[in-house]
Amino acid sequence: MNVFVDTSAFYAVLSVTDRNYEKAVSDWNRFIDDESVTLCTSNYVVVESCALIRSRLGVSAVRNFLESLIPLTIVLWVDEKIHSAATEAMIAHGKSGPSIVDCSSFAIMRDNGIVTALSYDKHFSANGFDD
Repeated sequence: MNVFVDTSAFYAVLSVTDRNYEKAVSDWNRFIDDESVTLCTSNYVVVESCALIRSRLGVSAVRNFLESLIPLTIVLWVDEKIHSAATEAMIAHGKSGPSIVDCSSFAIMRDNGIVTALSYDKHFSANGFDD
């Protein structure tokens, strides 16, 4: 089973002050320990996560993220088709809808048959994904 990891989960795993920290660490470890699970993310999520982690936790936390967490995932790359679909979806959702990164995640998940997300972002469940 493939599980898509969102920025909200990466950040929660790294930040002891995040309200989802304990659940995130527990969920992360459960998925890592389950040999039937492959964790996936996207290059857009990696970029978004680096920016968030750097601004809130610092460069050493970014290094930890890139050296410890990302190697445990498969990074799926946003191509022109996914980017275009994400842009259209973001615009269609309007001002309070999901970001372009979230919309690209949804498109990648659909294209790859991924139905489960490790995410603490309401937009994933609102768009039909298990979390």
